[in-house]
Parts: sequence; structure tokens; C-alpha cells
Amino acid sequence: MSASWQRVRKLVPYVALAALFVGIATGIPGATHREATAGEHASITEVAAGTAKADGPTRHPRVVVLGIDGLDPEILAETIAKYPERMRNFARLAQEQGIHSLGTSTPPQSPVAWSNFITGRDPGGHGVFDFLHRDRVTRGVLPSTTVSGHAGAFELFGEWKLPTGGETSSNRTGEAFWTILARNGVPADIWRMPANFPVDPAEGWSFSGMMTPAIDSAYGQCTVYTTNPTVKAIGSDARIETITIYDDVVDTRIPGPPNAFKRGDPATSVPLRIWIDRAAQACALDVHGRRLVLQPGEWSEFVPVTFELLPMALMDIGGIVRFYLRSMPDAAGEGELELYASPVNIDPALPASPVSEPVEASAEVADARSGIGPYYTQGMPEDVNALKSGVITVREFMMQAELVQDEGERMLDFALERYMEKQGGGLLFFYFSGVDLCGHMMWRHSDEEHPHHEPPVAAEDSSWWSHRDGSTWKDVIHDLYMEMDPVLGRLREQVGDDAALIVMSDHGFAPYRRRVGLNRWLYDNGYLVLREGVSPECDEDDPAHVPVMLSSYMPRPKELAEDAPWPLRTNIDWARTRAYGVGFNGLYLNLKGRELDDPATADDESGSVDPAQASALLAELKAKLEAWTDAENGGKRVVLRADLASEIYSGERVAEAPDILVGYNSDYDNSDEASVGRITGYQLSNNDRGGTFNGSHLMAPDVVQGTLMSNRPVAPGFHRLEDLTVEVLRQYGLQPGKGMKGHPVLAK
Repeated sequence: MSASWQRVRKLVPYVALAALFVGIATGIPGATHREATAGEHASITEVAAGTAKADGPTRHPRVVVLGIDGLDPEILAETIAKYPERMRNFARLAQEQGIHSLGTSTPPQSPVAWSNFITGRDPGGHGVFDFLHRDRVTRGVLPSTTVSGHAGAFELFGEWKLPTGGETSSNRTGEAFWTILARNGVPADIWRMPANFPVDPAEGWSFSGMMTPAIDSAYGQCTVYTTNPTVKAIGSDARIETITIYDDVVDTRIPGPPNAFKRGDPATSVPLRIWIDRAAQACALDVHGRRLVLQPGEWSEFVPVTFELLPMALMDIGGIVRFYLRSMPDAAGEGELELYASPVNIDPALPASPVSEPVEASAEVADARSGIGPYYTQGMPEDVNALKSGVITVREFMMQAELVQDEGERMLDFALERYMEKQGGGLLFFYFSGVDLCGHMMWRHSDEEHPHHEPPVAAEDSSWWSHRDGSTWKDVIHDLYMEMDPVLGRLREQVGDDAALIVMSDHGFAPYRRRVGLNRWLYDNGYLVLREGVSPECDEDDPAHVPVMLSSYMPRPKELAEDAPWPLRTNIDWARTRAYGVGFNGLYLNLKGRELDDPATADDESGSVDPAQASALLAELKAKLEAWTDAENGGKRVVLRADLASEIYSGERVAEAPDILVGYNSDYDNSDEASVGRITGYQLSNNDRGGTFNGSHLMAPDVVQGTLMSNRPVAPGFHRLEDLTVEVLRQYGLQPGKGMKGHPVLAK
């Protein structure tokens, strides 16, 4: 056989795969998107060329909504009073029309609350009830804002297979308010809206925000490369890669997404080479032939990476990564090399899955010549997972958060220029995440009563970050608010007083000092029953500690003979279990006719509670939860209110909701462990360790109301997020959409 024929034979599988891929491209998650209209292509070109100047009055009123996640009305008022010279813009707006509480969602979780605002409906109408939903078969966790279709595959040859299906669609139902605006010809630019993935198009530009996945993980998983083999992450939110230096060179890899075209879906990766110059105290990094030099304490710009799924570039997935050199050996060889790599973000210039509509808009913003350059696309850009995992310090986390804030401000400038150049006027929505995500992780430093408060850390100088002489991390919550004041000032200066301005948040904030184990409470009170031989988790510090999950299976006993039968069973005795918890606020009855059997087990898990007895059981659970007190915290009530979904929700999706929404009191929150269905070793425990949030809003809505401010008079009465949606439509003379039940917010 000739050499040329052998080369042809080697190419045949790749050519076949390429041909097949063309036929099924729309079956790959994220591969489908709407084409930009001619008008949208023109607007992109005009903005890039700077020719889309607006002259004269606009066709539609200008309405600008600044969304600041987690902005609490009481903390805002306190910050204005304490630092008036640093809060002049908020003080001016407060003097004009006041600071108003804005009713948040039940439960007050960001994807739920922003879905309320997007649709003008409560969760019974839009179907997003928590960060986490439960699988009715396994009682495991599912994402709340997206639904993935069944992914199949055709087996091909060798190691190859052909993936089919698996499309990702939005789980949120109900029309987005900007869809209604578009149908009526009203322009709208929607920037980084949470729960907007996959992206809903607008008559303008629309960008995804919180809940947008990273390339390599759902919420973003950083990687730390270290020569110290003893370094461990607290949890699974970070990867630790132990590396070895040979002749001042390290060869390692950047992990990427699984390859659905290969059997077993093996993880992809790309090479990363690190050269160490001890004398210069610098490292050079090589990624795809692109080199960058970092010194300890320095962050890189974003670097593009390409993961090969099929040979010969037939199918590649691109992402972007940012590096931070934590430390390196000195000239004498002392010290460790530690390099942080961010989660692999979707590359906005070449998105593997659209992060904007039209798709070209994200590339326009990422163009360094006409936009702001590459930017974070993952839903939580501040890397809370890295700090929760203990792989970066407080200082390093706030350094990274400042990069996100700076990026957001530059993006806002770009958005404002585009918006003010458009002759049509219309709506501008822009979102900032820092007050919320930094508040979750930094609250304990401002809270001397917090069990995890560390006075030495709280006393550390933070003036390099706050740009305020004498500031420490004890002031960090106020400083986060002060960081937003110049943003508000710049926005008002650009849009002027003729535009209606609304500043709003989805919820407020409160201390999270005590962890709740809801499933342990259900177990101790006889509502959740474990199988014989299974106990709740032991103490987390116990070397014998193992997670005990609703969705996991009992391990095969070691003493059992290999050929002895072992019927697969879950940890839970579902025939006697009446209630269980999944999610941060969700409690479900084990209801007959709704809960489904797990076909993998030898038992029937299809529910134990007769629907005729459900009402009485719910009333009993509600009364007991609301009577639960914490003897170690002065007898304080743990649950402020336990709301029945059937009483507080309306709409076609109420039946999917948790049966009870557990509204915790200030100080309390269902722990991360309990939220994913673990039966913890505690009912209540001090939140005194790393790896978790320390400020929170996953409580009763009464505790963490959002903020509403405007340069227009606010109508008397109490207003909710859904009311604000109706108000946005009213600004353009439009009636509420289907299922909306809100009322106007601004006085005429």
C-alpha cells in the first residue's frame, strides 16, 4: 500500500466527521442563534464608525435603569449619612425623590428576583424558584434557569462518536419586557441582565449576565498551579494542579470542556508552558505561541485559548483565560511557584454559545479598537468560588473584583455612548454585580458579631482598593456602595435630566451567622427517614466524614462476597419519608403521583404522601418551622415565615414549585451542603469556616427588601419588582403583558 494512500485513509474519519457535523450543528448546545437583521448590522457598523449621532428629539422617551445587585436601602442610607462627601450622587438622588424599599421575590434569590423583573410575574408564572431545582426521579439538583434536551450519540469508529440533541433552552417562561418593547418598535439595550441565558433578543442589543456558564464549568472553576504538594482546596470549586519545575521550565495544561465527539467525553486541554526567571523575579507564560510576562502580584489581560474537539480544526471551541502570578521562587530557589488561572470564559469575540443578541454584538464590544477589549462573560465574574475554596486571599479576591468593576465601568461608558447616539431613544438597562458578590464574601469583616470575623484581617489597610485614606476591610461594605457613586454620577451626566432614571436592586442584604441544615431538621422531626444502617453525616472535621445525600446510593458492603447479589438502594427510605429539602429555600412533600420512581434502584421511590393528606401535612410543617427557635442565639426564631407555594404564587407553573418556601430570619440561611440535599450533622451551626458566604439574602423577603430610587416622583404605596416591569412598559404607553399583575410605580 502506497504512503499516499495511507495518508488518505487516515483522513477518512475526519472528513466523515466533518460532513456529519455540518448536518447536526444545530444539535450542539449553543450552536443555534438568530441572525442579525440588516438594521442591526447597520447599527453595529455605525457605532464602530462613530456616525450614529442623534440630532433633535428622540422618537421614544429615554428611560435608563441601573440595576445594582444586592443594594440594600438601609445600608445605602447609612452609607450616605456616614460618608456624605463620597456619596454625593446618591445623596442628590435621595434628596430629590427619596430612597424606597422595593419588594423582592419569594424567595429573594437573584435568578428568581431578576426573573420577576424580566417577566413581571412571580415564580408561579416564570418557573424559576431557586438557584437549584430538584430532579423528581433522583432528588438530585438541576439548574433552575436552563433546560438541556436529551443528548444522544451515534457510535462511529475507533474512539469517535457523533453527539446529537442536547440543546440548551431557557427554563424561564413569560415574555421578557424587552420582547414586548421590540414587538411595539421600542429600542432597548439590555446589558448583562441576570437569568438572560440563552439570550432573549431586543430591538437593540441584549447581553447575558448571571447564570451564564463558563466553558469549563457551570459557575466557573479556577485552576491553581503550584509546586507545593500540600496545597488543598476547601471544596470542589477550584482545581489544584501540582507542578514540577525542570530547568526553570514547567509544562502543564489548561483544562477545558469535555469532548462530546469522543467515547467517554474526555476532558480537553491546551498546553501551558511557564519559564521562570528567578533573577528578574518574573515568569513568562506561553499559550498557543502567545507569550506574556508576569511578576508576583500581577494580573494578565485575557488570553484566548482554543480547545480541539475534532482534528484539523474541524470543530474547535474558543475561550479566554486570565492569569495571576501569586508567587515564585526567589534567586536562591526559596519559595513556591503558584499561578492562578481564571475559569475559562466564553470568548465574546468568538462565542461557543451566544452571549449576546445579535451574536455579533459581543464581538463588537470585545474589539479593543472600537470596544473595551475581551471581558468576563461567566455569570459570576467576581471569582467567589476561588475565595470560598481558599485558593486566593481576601486581598487577591478584591484585586480581581476591582478588575471586574473597572471592566463594568468601561462597558457602561461604551453602552452610554451607543445609547445616546441612537436617534430612536428607548430603554437602557445596565447591571453591576460587585455589591452583591463581594458582599457575600466580605460581610464578615464588617460584622464584629459574625462567628468568622477575624479582627486582624478586618484591620488590614484597604486604601489601595478603596482609594480612601485610612480605610480597612472593616469598612468594606460601605466602600462597595461608595464605589458605585461615581458610576451613578457619570450616568446622570451622560443621559441628562430629560431621561427618566431608575436605580433598583433585586434584594437587600443581611448577616449570615448561623448555618441551617434543613434536611437534618426534617430527619430529627421524623419527616425524613434514612435506611437502616445509614446515619446523618458526622462532624465535618471528623476524618470519617462522608456526605450523606438524598440522591446517592448506599455503598456495597465491603464484607459482601463479590458474587453475592446487592440490590441498589438510596440512602433514604422513601416509603416512610414525607418531606425533604432541595435548594436554598425549598421544601418538598414526597407526594404520590408527582415524585417519580428511580428505575436504577430495587425500590419504589414514587412518593409516600397521599394528596388528600397534603394540606394537613403542609399546615403542620409550616407551624413547626415558624416555631423553631435557636437556644444558642438567645431563643431567636430561625424561620420568620414558611410560605405555601399554593397561597403566594399564581400562574401555570405553580405545580412545579417547592411546596413550602422557607423564609429564614436574619442570621440564618440553609447551608450549601443542605441546599444540594445533604443530611448534615447539624440542625444549626455557627457559620465560622471558609468555603461559604458570610453575608446573604436567601432569607424571608421581609428581611432583605430591594432598593428603588428615581429622578421622577415615586407613587405612594408599596412597590415590588413586578410593578417596576409594568412601569417600564407604561413609559412607552404599553399595557402589561400576559400574566403580569403589577401596577405603575412612578407618579404621573
